[in-house]
Amino acid sequence: MNTDAVFQQTFEAMQQEPGVILFTALQWIPQRSSLKRLFTSHPDEYPVGAEKTVEISPGWLGTVIEDKKPFLATDLTALRDVFTDSELIQQLGCGAVINVPVLDREHNVVGVLALLDAEGKYTQQSVGIAVDVVSSNVAHLVQAFEAHPTEVPEGTEEPAKDNV
Repeated sequence: MNTDAVFQQTFEAMQQEPGVILFTALQWIPQRSSLKRLFTSHPDEYPVGAEKTVEISPGWLGTVIEDKKPFLATDLTALRDVFTDSELIQQLGCGAVINVPVLDREHNVVGVLALLDAEGKYTQQSVGIAVDVVSSNVAHLVQAFEAHPTEVPEGTEEPAKDNV
């Protein structure tokens, strides 16, 4: 399976509506309470393979991972409350985020899609549209996330951590 193609198609669909400047597909790794970036529209700023821990954002973690619901931050103030990399996000022309969890058949979070666009761009309607895009392609998205192992094979180094 070409997982990049699945994520690219989802990115392109999200660009149409609700709109997106920065898009990433993040695999949820419950063993480490971290997110591993599998796909990004901005590889220089957000490299594939890096992990970010989400322990510092209990509100985000509770909403997206525990409650399995989308997260919406409509402006930079709300974004700064959750993301430590808000300065870089702003430099890319973004000031709003939608995070949509991707759930497998057992209703477990296997990944999260992050959509970022200009401040004020996203509304609850935008969240609904993003959820619809995910729902229409959920089987392929789950396969794409599950195609990547979540365990680090013995004898290999832990993945690099994001410095943001």
